[in-house]
Amino acid sequence: MINDPGVNALEGVVGCGEQLRKAREAAGLSLEEVASQLHMPAQVVGSLEAERWDRLGAPVFVRGQLRSYARLLKVDLQGLLQQAQIAPIVPPTLVSHTHTPPFRRMVENLGRRAMYVVITAVLAVPAWYVISGSSSKAPPSTASLDVVPPAEVAVAGPVATPSSNAPAQPAAAQSNDPYIASMAPIARPAVAAPAAALMLRFKGDSWVEISAPDGSTVEKALIRAGESRSFGAGQVGRMVLGNAADVEVQQASGNVDLAPYKRGNVARFTVSSDGSVAPVSH
Repeated sequence: MINDPGVNALEGVVGCGEQLRKAREAAGLSLEEVASQLHMPAQVVGSLEAERWDRLGAPVFVRGQLRSYARLLKVDLQGLLQQAQIAPIVPPTLVSHTHTPPFRRMVENLGRRAMYVVITAVLAVPAWYVISGSSSKAPPSTASLDVVPPAEVAVAGPVATPSSNAPAQPAAAQSNDPYIASMAPIARPAVAAPAAALMLRFKGDSWVEISAPDGSTVEKALIRAGESRSFGAGQVGRMVLGNAADVEVQQASGNVDLAPYKRGNVARFTVSSDGSVAPVSH
């Protein structure tokens, strides 16, 4: 015998499943058709009709499923459902099995804080000594790898003078400081960048399709008025310019007349490796 409290709570609704089954058969509906309309598995509908509450979960859900089934078949089960009393759920009482005196908690908190201070000091003090010691030393002399430092005087001592009566002059002091190679490059004069072989200036919005000599797409987009594009020699192989009347094409020799390459208001032309413009061959 099943002693589940959830099942016992539904003992008052005995007879609901039988009424629902008879109403379904009278309506000429199968279990699968009812399950499809209620969006439930067919096994759940069968358990409701057989009153197998142990297969259906919590009583509150079972009562909701019975109400949905009854509304579908227009069967009044309100009286039977009100008789089923669901046992209230009482939360478990939490009982503390340990008790820590306030003085002990205060000592433990102080001990943890003291441990944090000691760990911080152990880690921070050596790091501070290393940083302060390294910052107090003078930085070593550096020399670029591209420059050979001048040769120093090998022997220090008095240098003989032409006159034997003149006192000896001390040699130039030799520096014993080591050179450290530097990877910093020597500043060299800037080389002017080569001028662009082809430049486009847009006085109005224009849709462009620009391809490289190998056929790959360089740019394919709508370019707004006021923008410009420049390309080096050999960078562009073919161009298609929409709204060509508002596009100005410039070469080193001057502006390019797009009239021979326009059809309507679209210009199509090829660009050679030296930047010269030619019609598209069909």
